[in-house]
Amino acid sequence: MPRFSANLSWLFTEVPFLERFGEAARAGFRAVEFAFAYDTPASAIAERLAEHRLQCVLINAPPGDYAAGERGIAALPGREEDFAASFATALRYASALRCPRIHVMAGLVPDDERRSEAKATFISNLRDACEKAHAQGVTVLIEALNPRDVPKYLFSTVSEAHAIREAVGAPNIKAQMDLYHTQVVEGDLATKLERWLPHIGHIQIAGTPGRREPDVGEINYAWLLRRVDELGYDGWVGCEYRPLTTTVAGLEWRKRLVPLRPIA
Repeated sequence: MPRFSANLSWLFTEVPFLERFGEAARAGFRAVEFAFAYDTPASAIAERLAEHRLQCVLINAPPGDYAAGERGIAALPGREEDFAASFATALRYASALRCPRIHVMAGLVPDDERRSEAKATFISNLRDACEKAHAQGVTVLIEALNPRDVPKYLFSTVSEAHAIREAVGAPNIKAQMDLYHTQVVEGDLATKLERWLPHIGHIQIAGTPGRREPDVGEINYAWLLRRVDELGYDGWVGCEYRPLTTTVAGLEWRKRLVPLRPIA
């Protein structure tokens, strides 16, 4: 059965970040994930996790200067030292939060002629990151992002993500498959899940188009989540969407898509 994780960068944003843990627990979630919380002490987050008996199942490594438009630095030539320092920070947070997965964002590559160099940089940095993460029991994740939401991101297709994963060749690197991004770019979600599931470390969902609740839009999540079960996926399904109104009001989708099953 699906195990849903609340992405606190997207859900319960009606309250400040540290209050979202309690909101998620009261809504029935047993796991949370979030992108960037490096302005909050890891100890404070760990306290909220313990208080509300929540697991932290995923964090992102620092993305660089997000306000200036950076969406990761791991593929940017000349930023290798910056990436190494940022990933060390991510590992410290993962250790404090007992989080087993870190998503590493590649970054934007505006010039097509530099994509090969950027990809080589990404692969090299990922090899180093995986080696450091392996000692801590952490899996490194990479994710294809659609070019409508994130123009000029290094890669946008599932096959590209897995080609990079194979080139890295580390035992602790997997793909993070966001079904929203995949639907925008390629569709054919079930076939891709069937092909790549052993190498998928985390799944995320949202309605398409609009990135709203999963029961809104063109993806038949009721069927697709059953198929994920049938394929034997035992990981978490991250809820990374923009609520249409309030988070709690929109959570009825869990009952509609996964009837008579636990919600977390």
